[in-house]
Amino acid sequence: MTTFSVRFLGCKVSHTDAQDVRERLLADGHVEQEADRAEVAVVNTCCVTHEAVRKSRQAAARAARTHERVYVTGCAANLAGDAFSGLPANVKVVARPSEETPAFVAGDVGAIGCVQADARLDRVRAFVKVQDGCSFSCNFCVIPLVRGGSRSRAAAAVLDEVLRRVGHGHREIVLTGINLGCYRDRAAGYALPRLVREVGAVPGLERLRLSSIEINHVDAELVSALRETPNVSRHLHVPLQSGDDRVLRDMGRRYSASTYLRRLEPLADFNLTTDAIVGFPTETERAFRNTLSVVEAAGITKIHVFPYSPRPGTVTAGDDAVPPAVKKDRGARLRAASEAACLARWREKIGADDVVLVDRPGRGYGDDYSPWLVEGTVGEFVRVRGASVTEEGILAA
Repeated sequence: MTTFSVRFLGCKVSHTDAQDVRERLLADGHVEQEADRAEVAVVNTCCVTHEAVRKSRQAAARAARTHERVYVTGCAANLAGDAFSGLPANVKVVARPSEETPAFVAGDVGAIGCVQADARLDRVRAFVKVQDGCSFSCNFCVIPLVRGGSRSRAAAAVLDEVLRRVGHGHREIVLTGINLGCYRDRAAGYALPRLVREVGAVPGLERLRLSSIEINHVDAELVSALRETPNVSRHLHVPLQSGDDRVLRDMGRRYSASTYLRRLEPLADFNLTTDAIVGFPTETERAFRNTLSVVEAAGITKIHVFPYSPRPGTVTAGDDAVPPAVKKDRGARLRAASEAACLARWREKIGADDVVLVDRPGRGYGDDYSPWLVEGTVGEFVRVRGASVTEEGILAA
């Protein structure tokens, strides 16, 4: 038996990949412990920006000082170059596809005789990865290089996992993928809308969400599936990246600002959140103001803001024309707009009722993924009424 700890950096898919490794180790009979007491550490990394790689390396270096063995997995582990060179000899970089990583780590750690029939995660929400990789190849993005082309799980396997998660007591399922809208099980006749409907129909599932989806895939069929499946959360995360058409073309994105706005119109009552990059090499002040305008017109609330960072192997790897101070200023302005939009939406909930899934002591998320400050048992749904708003969320009466 080996004791281990797992941590992740980055997105929901990184979280899911880390949990897959965790489950495999638990299933093999190993024991999870606090990070500073475990023999083995798994650090699932991110490489979406230079800062993400730096933090991933720091996490691996810290783990190497307190663990006998460290496995560096995930996107940054697959990045070309020497991001983890010079680390101690007890650090092993696992440059493998996400599908192969759990078995490799478990095999290297070594199985033991007494194993668990089925390892369990926390019983609040489960992230179920249905798709991996991306074939879009945006000019700034390194993800296709480290994760490969788009590929999907069989629908039957997804539905079996959802049924198992619900049986374990998970109250909410989040379908995740690198480019979720590319989900296809052609042999069984599935695209994402059908998968949403059938996952939503799994007996006992109380809430279903999508992690993130590109605007190209927000079509009438998906909108219908989201609206007609009763337990789908009224929240959608749709990356924008820029609200300026020239910048979008230079990024290699496959839509215009007007297309983004038009496709979101049928979901105007949803809580819409997004990603945006500031300081792309061809982003002028006017282009940045266009992003602010599109964010406002779309009714976006929460914005995950990323300063542009040239990534190795991408089309724009050699270009970083916008000064750091300008990136910082634009990032602050975009975050301020996000904070104001969030507060405005939360204020609409004062005096209104909602159902909140409590996911940690004193906190939880409502149907549209708005944050609530609420008392209740972790893992349970509670009915609430908005009393007031703080910078952290909606205070329940």
